[in-house]
Amino acid sequence: MSGEPKGGSFAPLLQPTFALLWFATVIGNIGSFMRDVASAWLVTDLGAGPAAVSLIQAAGTLPVFLLAIPAGVLADILDRRRFLLAVQVLLALVSLSLMALAETGAMSVAALVGLTFLGGIGAALMAPTWQAIVPELVPPRDIRSAVALNSLGINIARAIGPAAGGLLLAAFGATITYGADVASYVVVIGALLLWRRPPGEDDPLSERFAGAFRAGLRYARSSRELHVVLARAALFFVLGSAIWALLPLVARQVLGGDAGYYGLLLGAVGAGAILGAFLLPMARRHLDIDGLLLGASLLTALAMVLLALAPPRMLAPLVLVLLGIAWITALTGLNGTAQSILPNWVRGRALAVYLTVFNGAVTVGSLLWGAVAEGIGVPAALWVAAAALTAKALLLRRFPLPRGEADLSPSRHWPEPLLAAPIEHDRGPVTILIEYRLAPGTAAEFRALAHRLSAARRRDGAYSWGLAEDAADPTRVIEWFMVESWAEHLRQHRRVSHADADLQGELRRFHIGQTPPEVRHFLAL
Repeated sequence: MSGEPKGGSFAPLLQPTFALLWFATVIGNIGSFMRDVASAWLVTDLGAGPAAVSLIQAAGTLPVFLLAIPAGVLADILDRRRFLLAVQVLLALVSLSLMALAETGAMSVAALVGLTFLGGIGAALMAPTWQAIVPELVPPRDIRSAVALNSLGINIARAIGPAAGGLLLAAFGATITYGADVASYVVVIGALLLWRRPPGEDDPLSERFAGAFRAGLRYARSSRELHVVLARAALFFVLGSAIWALLPLVARQVLGGDAGYYGLLLGAVGAGAILGAFLLPMARRHLDIDGLLLGASLLTALAMVLLALAPPRMLAPLVLVLLGIAWITALTGLNGTAQSILPNWVRGRALAVYLTVFNGAVTVGSLLWGAVAEGIGVPAALWVAAAALTAKALLLRRFPLPRGEADLSPSRHWPEPLLAAPIEHDRGPVTILIEYRLAPGTAAEFRALAHRLSAARRRDGAYSWGLAEDAADPTRVIEWFMVESWAEHLRQHRRVSHADADLQGELRRFHIGQTPPEVRHFLAL
C-alpha cells in the first residue's frame, strides 16, 4: 500500500470527467459545510442548550448509521449517475426549505433537526456511490491517486466552507448562507448531467438487492480483520466526537466568539487536515498504523484539554489545526486499513458497514457528550473525554490493526462444476462436499487449518460450514458448506482470492489420495 502511484498524484485530474466531477464536488462540499455552520450556529441563537446543540450533530450522522449499508447495495445495483442526480435534487430541496424558513422567521429547533436529518439521509445515500464510481473515471493505475484527491478535496472544502459560511452568516444572515448551498448543488447537478456514463453490461449473475444485502452482511460478520477495524474505529469516534458535538458551545460560551469566529475555528480544522495530508507520508516512514492512531488519539485529547482551558481567542485556531492533523490521520488510517483488507466484489458494502459504525459512533458520542455537558458543563465534559480517549489509546496498543498485505484479487482457480443438465440460477440451497483422504495422525492439524478456511467460505457466500469424518474410516473427512442458491455458488467461483487459494492449497497438501479431493454439488429437491 506504499509508494508513489505510477500515474502520479495528480494524474487523475488529466481525465476530463474525473476533473469535472472533482471540482464540482469540492464546490458542493463547500456549500454543505456552509449549511452546517449556519444550522449549528442558528440553534444556539434559538436559545438551545448543550443537549439540543449536540442533537443537530446527531441528526446529521444518524441517517448514515441507519442507511449506509442499504446505500452501498443500491450503489452496486442502480445506475449510479441517475442515483446521484436524484440525491443531489433531494439535498437541494432540503437547503431550499432551510432558506425559506430562515427568510420567513419560522425556523425552530424541531425544523432544524428534521431538515438536518433529511440532509443526512441524502449524505447516507450518496457516500458509497461516490466511492464506487472512482474506478469508472480513471484507469486502474490512478485509482489510489483518485481516492487521495477525493480526500484532499473534502479537506479543501472543510478549510474554505466553514470560514466562508461563518462570514456569510455574520454579514448577511442565514438566508444567504443557505442560498449559497443551494447554488452549490446546481453546480454538482450540472456536472453530473455532463457526465456521459456508458450503459452497464447485462450480467446473468448480477445480484438483486436482498441477496446483495445478505452477502454484504455475511462478509462483515465473518471477517475477523474487519471486526478489529470496526472496534477500533467505534471507540475512537465515540470518544473523539465530544469536540465536534460541543464546538459551537466552546466557540460561543467558552471563547466568547460569534458566528464568524466559529467558522474560523472549523476552517482551521480543515487547514490542519490539509497540512496533515502532506505530513502523513513523512510520518509513515517512522510509524506504523498503530503508532499513527496512537498519535492521533493523543493529539485529539490534547486539543480537548487546551480548549477546556479557554485559551486566548487568537490561539484557539492553532489548537483546531492540531485537531485537523489528528482527525485526518485517524480517518485515513482507519479507512485505508479497511480498504486494504477488502476484496473488490464486496468493497462498497463492507465500506458501508464501516461508515455505519463511524456515523453510529459519532451519533452516540454526540448525544452522550451533550448530556454530559448538560450535567457538568462544557469544559469538564472535554476533560472527561480527553482522559477517556488517552486511556483508550494506550490500552488498545495491545490489539494491533491488520496490515492488509494479503492478495485479495480473484484467483479464478476453481474449475467449472460438472453438470448433468443446466441448472436454474435461483435453485437452492446448494450443498458442496469436498472429500479428503488423510494420513493417520494428521486429523488435528488438518482440522485447525480447515477452521481457518471456514471464515473464507463464509465471507464468500456460505451460510453454513462444517467437517465430518467417516465413522468406519476416520481417514476419510468431508468438508461441507451450504450456499443459498446456484447463482450464489457461481459467484463464489468469482470471489475466491489468491490469499484464500493459498490457504486451500495448504489444506490439499494433507490429502494423500491418488486423485485430487473429490468435489460434489447437491441441490435441494
